Amino acid sequence: MSNLFSELNHTKREPLAARMRPKNLDEFFGQEHILAKGKLLRRAIQADQLSSLIFYGPPGTGKTTLARVIALHTKGHFLSINAVLAGIKQIRDSISEAERRLGIAEQKSILFVDEVHRFNKSQQDALLPHVENGTIILIGATTENPYFEVNKALVSRSRIFELKPLSKQNLASALEHALCCPDRGYGRLSVRIDDSAKQHLIRTSSGDARSLLNALELAIEPELQEGVQEVHIDLEKAEQSIQKRAVLYDKDGDAHYDIISAFIKSIRGSDPDAALYWMAKMVTAGEDPRFIFRRMLISASEDVGMAAPEVLGIVESSSRAYDYVGMPEGRFHLAHACLALCNAPKSNSAFGFFDALGAVAKESSNDEVPNHLKDKSRDAKDFGHGAGYKYPHAFQDHWVAQQYLPDGLRNRLFYQPSDQGFEKEVKENVEKRRELAYAAFAEESAFSYIRKDSQNEQDKWHSRGKGQDHLKWLRDTLLSLSGIQRDDLILDFHAGSGYLSFEATRISKTGGVYSIAWNHDEAEVLRKLSSKFPQFERPIVIDHTPEDWLTQIPQELEGVKFNHIILRNFWDKNYDVDEYLKLFEQMIESGGRISSFDYIYQDDPHLSSFLSSNSENSEIIRKFAKAENDFFSSDFFPSNFSAANINENCNESWKINLCQEHQLDLEKVFDPTTLKTWFGPNGRLGQFLRGQYSEDEIGKFAELCSGQLTHKKLTWPRKCLLMSLEAKG
Repeated sequence: MSNLFSELNHTKREPLAARMRPKNLDEFFGQEHILAKGKLLRRAIQADQLSSLIFYGPPGTGKTTLARVIALHTKGHFLSINAVLAGIKQIRDSISEAERRLGIAEQKSILFVDEVHRFNKSQQDALLPHVENGTIILIGATTENPYFEVNKALVSRSRIFELKPLSKQNLASALEHALCCPDRGYGRLSVRIDDSAKQHLIRTSSGDARSLLNALELAIEPELQEGVQEVHIDLEKAEQSIQKRAVLYDKDGDAHYDIISAFIKSIRGSDPDAALYWMAKMVTAGEDPRFIFRRMLISASEDVGMAAPEVLGIVESSSRAYDYVGMPEGRFHLAHACLALCNAPKSNSAFGFFDALGAVAKESSNDEVPNHLKDKSRDAKDFGHGAGYKYPHAFQDHWVAQQYLPDGLRNRLFYQPSDQGFEKEVKENVEKRRELAYAAFAEESAFSYIRKDSQNEQDKWHSRGKGQDHLKWLRDTLLSLSGIQRDDLILDFHAGSGYLSFEATRISKTGGVYSIAWNHDEAEVLRKLSSKFPQFERPIVIDHTPEDWLTQIPQELEGVKFNHIILRNFWDKNYDVDEYLKLFEQMIESGGRISSFDYIYQDDPHLSSFLSSNSENSEIIRKFAKAENDFFSSDFFPSNFSAANINENCNESWKINLCQEHQLDLEKVFDPTTLKTWFGPNGRLGQFLRGQYSEDEIGKFAELCSGQLTHKKLTWPRKCLLMSLEAKG
């Protein structure tokens, strides 16, 4: 067992990459997607409130270094083992020490396991119960996908953080730091590096900081040993110090699955350039071409299918030709098959079979073969099997409408033909036949009669169901507009009940969500509902009214930059668009997005348009219609909220990705309470009317609407504005 965090008192003998390892989060280069201020992992490290973690990523991205940083922040006892060297005994020794410290000093223990994927099943199983009961907090590091290589039980109890290859900017910062640092790097020496050499080192390091620093050390150290006073690194020396990296491709590892996935998805997306590139990468790395052909044969039926049924034969023939010719000429047959797939029209209608499999799995007792389709050769005389069967070849076009599915599945559709290539003709024929078949077997619709005394309850349930559909549409639309990724930091600026915040939390697994409550009661509800998430995954609830934000950004968000800001029913509150866009500009990353949804209230339906006029009420309806027109033109509705106004205020700092009106056709059922609220002194309509009309006139308006609209289902069209703005930075 080694102490991962011994003091760096042997810097002369340590490699440069080891000497330059960051000692704290501020020195850590890269991985902003999980370590930027406000992100979940950074908060957990700084608060020393870690749960079990697995760091996954390519070599040189900082997995072990991040573990070192955690050790410096934690008050717990830190243990470290390497899965390549450690056996069951070392694991048990670590567990015993953790149990002793927990029992005697009530001190938690963090066990760092480097290359955790190298543990075999029994070694991983030995850790599991102690992770479950909290004896140890596990931090694993692996270059292999933990979902493939690590015990599923351990993975399910750990938060997975993917470390990505460092950007060129990150590598440039690491290189500059190594050249300037006087204690651990070459800051006390005279080192001059040409820009072309620097760019070559950064480019060929491929996101690996360790590779970059090793190459820098190899370029400098021999010069120092020869007594050179000033080290000059030109392009030739840089090329000598860092050789071309081997293609990252382990035929049994993660890259194998990722690259074949990219290859097939490129074919599916009809991108021949990308497909040829990924196939070239596989062939260069030594992948068996027969494996590539097998995947292309699957794609020929899965992705092309009936749109170009001949392509399956082309791929199969190319595969046989490769077996006959061999390499290297066989590469032509690989390319032939690949290009045929890429350029073919696409259809995935073969998936209808899997829908049919699902139906079979749920098969009920009445899903038997219809009598007219049964075999009549054995028992037609006794049971009448086969009676009524119509022989298609005896009819025009060799087809006749008759039932082929069981009674319980009569109207099910499994095959959904595409409108691509050859299948476009198939689709037309299939649809025509289906129309005739449906007409032939149509049955009278069943009606459900509602008792009069249950009408109110039925209306409530109907409205509630419609409301849920609308909320689901709104949630899916806004989050889709945002394009949230698992590492993103999100601000839900009007969290309300939290249904957007909670779904965003599930998507942004390693980023985080901040939820703004507009009043104290709303904040308390949000915090209570958030308790279903683990502590450091919960949305951070901030209790501030929108007006507070213009005077100062709350302390909780100082220095935090968001990838996405979600607004719901915000702009329609008559706020100053320009002021708030300036505020959001301070809070969002360059390239970040604002996604918003707002009703255009001034375009809402008028109650008077649903009323029926007669000689007795025509004057009241006319007066009420005028009152509504005046109401929707009044100060009760924001005059500055429109697509044109948003466009005008977004020219300088924001790029408009979407600014689009959308109509929702909702169903509304009025009950007496709703109408009473609308016309009452606290409702917006009631408040307006009281400034223009007498109580007697308002009473007549309300009585008329109540008499004609109570319990009536109305189609209620509402206009809304969907927007997606991108920060130009």
